[in-house]
Amino acid sequence: MKTPTKTKLRTLLAIAALAASVALAHGDKKHVTGTLEKITADSVVVKTAAGKSVEVKLVTTTIYVWHAGNEDRPAKLADLAVGDRVVIHAAPKGEALEAYEVKFSGPRPLLPKS
Repeated sequence: MKTPTKTKLRTLLAIAALAASVALAHGDKKHVTGTLEKITADSVVVKTAAGKSVEVKLVTTTIYVWHAGNEDRPAKLADLAVGDRVVIHAAPKGEALEAYEVKFSGPRPLLPKS
């Protein structure tokens, strides 16, 4: 028969293991969240909530996703606009951050389905 203490301990250990697996799933990826300040062909600058400007490099494999409501749609670099809210998943490459995925939302109407 299980005691309440053992059950609580097992539950706590299971939660800790789950949290650790989620943290490890991102590996060395960084999240950059904020508002787009500047867009070029090879990078974007994001103003974070802390007021810091962070440059993130864009590469040919960067995935762009436009988010509206509860729906995500494929997008492209040309769909980005200064002022859009972004969440960028990036990996450190030397001193720079390189974007894996740029998810954004803005005041534009929903993009047509591809």
